[in-house]
Amino acid sequence: MPDKDAGTPRVFLVRHGETEWTISGRYTGRSDIPLTTNGEKQVSSSASVIVGPGKIVDPSRIAHLFVSPRTRAQRTYELLFDESSRKNLEKSYETTEDIREWEYGMYEGLLTAQIRAARKERGLDKERPWNIWVDGCEEGETAAEVAARLDRIIAKIREIQGPYMYGEKAVDVVLIAHGHILRAFAKRWIGFELSRSLPMMLEPGAIGVLSYEHHKVSEPAFLLGVNMGASDES
Repeated sequence: MPDKDAGTPRVFLVRHGETEWTISGRYTGRSDIPLTTNGEKQVSSSASVIVGPGKIVDPSRIAHLFVSPRTRAQRTYELLFDESSRKNLEKSYETTEDIREWEYGMYEGLLTAQIRAARKERGLDKERPWNIWVDGCEEGETAAEVAARLDRIIAKIREIQGPYMYGEKAVDVVLIAHGHILRAFAKRWIGFELSRSLPMMLEPGAIGVLSYEHHKVSEPAFLLGVNMGASDES
């Protein structure tokens, strides 16, 4: 039976590889922490399986890349695509603050337990524990501010992909960024408020996939399973 959604454009969410703060669980926003040696291996391993001609992420089918300005994301891009692919993708490549990590403000470098304890000492969160999706970050970003910048990217992506819902042109998009912001992006992609509960995980160096149902730009969706074989278009 043919795939009813074959040819529908995709959006690939790439989380940067492991850093020292990823290991410890510290909130890492503007701090420019490099990848660990293992973090580089994580990205390279994902690239060897998923990226390349005829593979899930085929450089020849990418219309645009949005990359966070943080070093850990930029290095992930370098490891994900070989030199030849990067040269061909130069015109499609965009570094943008709109896909940077959540601005954690006072919580930068802290653990969740430390944040909650400090807020409790200041008389906050008397009825429930701090939740970044609802409460945002003191001296950092609110959920509404994060949603606003992610919505700008989503609008650009839908403008790029909307005319080609049946694969008339290769218009896949890649986002290379961070754990919190990519999960926030996935919520906004399907129209959820960030405060709405939707438990998700995205490991360092991993790649998630979004797309559309029924070849309709008005029906954005998660793509829960991806065939690991070569694409029909290759």
